[in-house]
Amino acid sequence: MANVAPESELWRPSAARIRDANLTRFTSCVNARRGTRLGDYSELYAWSLAEPAAFWSELARFADVRAEWGAGPVIEHPERMPGARFFPQARLNFAENLLRFDDGSEALVFRNECGARRSLSHRELRGEVARVAGGLRAAGVAAGDRVAGFVPNLPEAAIAMLATATIGAIWSSCSPDFGVRGVLDRFGQIAPRVLFTADGYFYAGKQLDSLESMSEVLAKLPSVERVVVIPYAEREPGLARLGAAASRAILWQEFGSGSAPPEFALHPFSHPLYILYSSGTTGVPKCIVHGAGGTLL
Repeated sequence: MANVAPESELWRPSAARIRDANLTRFTSCVNARRGTRLGDYSELYAWSLAEPAAFWSELARFADVRAEWGAGPVIEHPERMPGARFFPQARLNFAENLLRFDDGSEALVFRNECGARRSLSHRELRGEVARVAGGLRAAGVAAGDRVAGFVPNLPEAAIAMLATATIGAIWSSCSPDFGVRGVLDRFGQIAPRVLFTADGYFYAGKQLDSLESMSEVLAKLPSVERVVVIPYAEREPGLARLGAAASRAILWQEFGSGSAPPEFALHPFSHPLYILYSSGTTGVPKCIVHGAGGTLL
């Protein structure tokens, strides 16, 4: 590949694209509300460093984050990085912000490697999230509890995550191509109460089973009280493949019920949303917690 000199211009956006960019719109809003004269990115960046409370307040307003903001400071202990607390008086729900629409337009579109396509409208997505959140509540899951997913990138994975966030529980997941040890190294640290698993997945044109691996995981993960099996590779997966854990298992379509709208529990801005993991190349993977408000912004 030919080398490109650093000073060579590879691309320049059109004037219309610059005008309509979110960054341009945000800068204009800041100038109008704060009486500043910020002209480009470097000036906006410098202002964000000089006036961090004003910057984050304006960004939250511009992004239309739904929250009960309270009357407290925007940043508590701004001199501590890390250690500062953003919007310490605010209360919000991550899922409520993502599920604000309730119409027939497409919200999720899924395609797998076999070419199958599925889509959910905003209304269907809200309904499914409400159903699964009800199932989690009925299973005794409360704010701060952990819910895990051993799932491919399915619509059900997004629904389970949003249902978890709806009640303020904490979501974590592993790819289904992880081995038993890799899953236990991660989920064993967080003690999930409910675990969602697909029955299998597809890779390189092959159908691969997940339930036999999950039976080994569940045998060493006593915290799991309920296993929700998502039919993906098969229409009617045999729960007996989960071994002794089959008595704790239920199919996805049977988990939760009703058509009531979702009930979004409000929690602090920094309430835990996800537990992710480091790579594990230098030892057991380390847990990395992401908060709801920071993820939204």
